[in-house]
Amino acid sequence: MSKQGSHLFTSESVTEGHPDKVCDQISDAILDDLLAQDPQSRVACETLVTTGLVLIAGEITTNGYCEFQKIVRSTVKEIGYTSAKYGFDYETCSVISTIHEQSPDIAMGVDETEDHEQGAGDQGIMFGYACRETEEFMPMPIMMSHKLARRLAQARKEKILEYLRPDGKTQVTIEYDGKIPKRVEAVVIAAQHNKDVEMNEFREDIKEVVIKKIIPLEMIDKKTKIHINQTGRFEQGGPLADSGLTGRKIIVDTYGGVGSHGGGCFSGKDPSKVDRSGSYMARYIAKNMVAAGIADKLEVQLAYAIGVSHPVSIMVDSFGTSQISEDKIKELIRAHFDLTPKGMITSLNLLRPIYKQTACYGHFGRHEEEFTWERLDKVKALKEDASL
Repeated sequence: MSKQGSHLFTSESVTEGHPDKVCDQISDAILDDLLAQDPQSRVACETLVTTGLVLIAGEITTNGYCEFQKIVRSTVKEIGYTSAKYGFDYETCSVISTIHEQSPDIAMGVDETEDHEQGAGDQGIMFGYACRETEEFMPMPIMMSHKLARRLAQARKEKILEYLRPDGKTQVTIEYDGKIPKRVEAVVIAAQHNKDVEMNEFREDIKEVVIKKIIPLEMIDKKTKIHINQTGRFEQGGPLADSGLTGRKIIVDTYGGVGSHGGGCFSGKDPSKVDRSGSYMARYIAKNMVAAGIADKLEVQLAYAIGVSHPVSIMVDSFGTSQISEDKIKELIRAHFDLTPKGMITSLNLLRPIYKQTACYGHFGRHEEEFTWERLDKVKALKEDASL
């Protein structure tokens, strides 16, 4: 985001009951189950949901065994689709699997042998980003959107608002004064509900129980626009109302549209796929660099070739905010971070069943200990090496 002067920027999030997020969670639940049994599992799992149906496809090579029916149904139940009246529920949905083994041509270039270092699982470009707008070193619009979506889910699960159902979307527009977030211009919430709730009551509840619990009062003024279920009703939701696919919310997963995106999704992919591990490492780099005071915001691009262990290129963009040259930043990256697939997996401890929890409310800006790419353990060394 390079604009100067007063301008608006908007990001969105979705709840765990959104059809695309249902798919991401199923794909990552399958990945977790297999990694728990065999950390060397190779998994590329895609999910589609629609009314009454879950279809899983992709390539898996593992010494473990996944009970797909059990994993799918337990995930759908945990999300909250527990009744046939929702049009989609864990007991009655059909589950179809078309999983097959990974291509041996890919495995030949990716697997580590005596003569071959572990290579990237695919070609591609990955981006990481960090800034000083929030304590999470994330852009404010996406962080507020995620927190609103989490609060919607909390209000439903804890029965604070008993009429809420699993599907929902949030959106926040921030007005910036130059680089500084100044105020909230707009909040948009679409939340699924039962048929009995009265809409005026619903909107007032959402304002009091969700919005006011998340958005700081000093960020809201008389000009702030609040739109809640603007179509009037949102009774039909989830896979009944809209089909879902793994990897269709990649901007929600990352930085809300700030910075760049390489195009590859994360969910359902084991960390030999650099779409996932490379993006996590790029965030780890950017966050530690910003926290070290090297730049106020930083974007890192890594590019890989399939079967090749080291990145074919590294790019950084400090948007004119760095204290040292961008060439020096790249030198620091090479000196302090192992960018090979094996190095990224080892340093971030990625061969663990930690991925289902990443599949909603963003992969970045999280505080859970499993999110190792959010650690700030490189700050001291980076400061010393940069002479800051």
